[in-house]
Amino acid sequence: MHFHSTRAADDPARVVPRQLPGDVRGFVNRTEELHRLDAILAGGEGDSVVVAICVIAGTAGAGKTSRRDESALWAALSTGDEQDADAVRSVFAWSYRALPPDAARLFRLLGLHPGPVFGLGAASALAGISVRQARQLLDVLVGAHLLEQTAPDRFEFHDLLRAYATEQSRLDETADGRAAALRRVLDWYLHTADAAQGWITPAREHVPLDLADERAAPLSFADYDQAVDWSEREQPNLAAAVRAAEKAGLDRHAWQLSAVFWSAQAPSAAVTDWLVTGKIGLRAVRRLGDRVGEAKILESLGFAYRRLNDLPKALNAHREALTIRRELSDPRGEASALNALGLLALRTRRLRDAEEHFVRALAVFHELDAVHWEAVTRANLASVQFEAGHLAEAGSNLEQALVAHERMANKGSVGNVLRMRSAVHLERGELTEAARTAHEALDIALELRDRVMEGYWLLYLGDAQQARGQCAEALISYQRSATIHRRLGDRSREALAWYGAGRTYQRLERTGEAADFFRRATAVHQELGDSWHQALALDALATSLSAEDAVAARRHWGDALQLLAGYDDARAVKLRERIEGRLAPGP
Repeated sequence: MHFHSTRAADDPARVVPRQLPGDVRGFVNRTEELHRLDAILAGGEGDSVVVAICVIAGTAGAGKTSRRDESALWAALSTGDEQDADAVRSVFAWSYRALPPDAARLFRLLGLHPGPVFGLGAASALAGISVRQARQLLDVLVGAHLLEQTAPDRFEFHDLLRAYATEQSRLDETADGRAAALRRVLDWYLHTADAAQGWITPAREHVPLDLADERAAPLSFADYDQAVDWSEREQPNLAAAVRAAEKAGLDRHAWQLSAVFWSAQAPSAAVTDWLVTGKIGLRAVRRLGDRVGEAKILESLGFAYRRLNDLPKALNAHREALTIRRELSDPRGEASALNALGLLALRTRRLRDAEEHFVRALAVFHELDAVHWEAVTRANLASVQFEAGHLAEAGSNLEQALVAHERMANKGSVGNVLRMRSAVHLERGELTEAARTAHEALDIALELRDRVMEGYWLLYLGDAQQARGQCAEALISYQRSATIHRRLGDRSREALAWYGAGRTYQRLERTGEAADFFRRATAVHQELGDSWHQALALDALATSLSAEDAVAARRHWGDALQLLAGYDDARAVKLRERIEGRLAPGP
């Protein structure tokens, strides 16, 4: 639908149409009603002085924009001629005033919903009515073309209608009424996300929550897939809810939503989607002076930064969390912080520090009989032992961790242990077992719909396939891993996939292609400050170039030696000795 002022219509050169986005099917062929609208908008002598109306056919949703401040939408519409804005309000008012009172109330309260799309549960919470009543009223709004149903249990406004609904809530609802509606819908998201966490990360400690408003009954989930489906669908709304809580000064809601959102994220969610809300949660919890909540948010931020390869920020967050846990005399929390710091030390190949952190955390979890976290930490300690070349110790700890996780049916943790066992088998030359356990781990990742696990564990499958001479299969695994990590924003693991592809091309004696992949991996690891993996990639690059460009190969080996100088574990020493042998002058 376009609105043209009659003044502009007299001068075609000055016609600037204002498009009303929406389901135009609701207006097409309603000529009688449009004549009535012209009469409503007519001047004192019956002439249509406000607007002339032209109905066009088009696509539902044309002209949509991202969610913006409602006043800005009206301001944009009013630019050039305030009459146009008044005309749009008049059209909306015509449909709004024709609504039954209950439907009109729901319409204006929906303007307070934090996100652009919502479901039945959120609508019922906003209005404080039953789901059955909300369904009936939503049908009324859809029938009146004031709301669009885009999928089962998914509804949305077009931007100007949302702005109009928000405006009507300010006019027709009291400030207390609006605040109560917002708190109800935030409660609904908070408690429903908490229920989803029970399936998605069942071992993770829940945030203690106040009772939800009885008129905002949260959803429950019958199984893991239902919880993940809800989380994937509602992720934009959860982020918007955190922002809305902060804007409304509801700091308790803001930090709790942020914390629960972290634990209820769909497994394949990009961590960047949560990071902004994590920062909001930290500000909110600090304003409240809640030290327990602050430590929890800091730990989540630390893990988020680690996944984004911002290791200095991750280290600061985990150190702050450890300080708070110690201040609070919280041994379990302290052990969790030590485990997190151990993972960071492992990531930067500070193996002694990692081992110390894990051993201390393991002792506390064992004393507290925290069986799940004891098994998790034991598997992390095994990773350190593997990297240090202590395969027997690593294998023993992995076996103990696997037994515990299988007993508790912790599928994700079982898969993680299998992933590490694949590496141990490969190191021992047990290639069939390496491939089998990597496949088993990957099957678990696929079952859990966890793209983070899938992408990482594909690297181990590729390594096993490449060692067995299954080069075509290995290249597919590395390509899948690189694609997943690129989408997740994990450049470090994407570079590991390139390194794996390079080694596979090296095995195929396609040294040019191998060198290209090694160069790409080297550049990323250098940019991220990952000296260990940069050295590995430089060594592989030098090997690929040694036959055709001995000068470049020696230069790369020399660079690798400088990077390895800071490492003294058995693997690093062995690699350094091998490179020194390549650089030694001949007889």
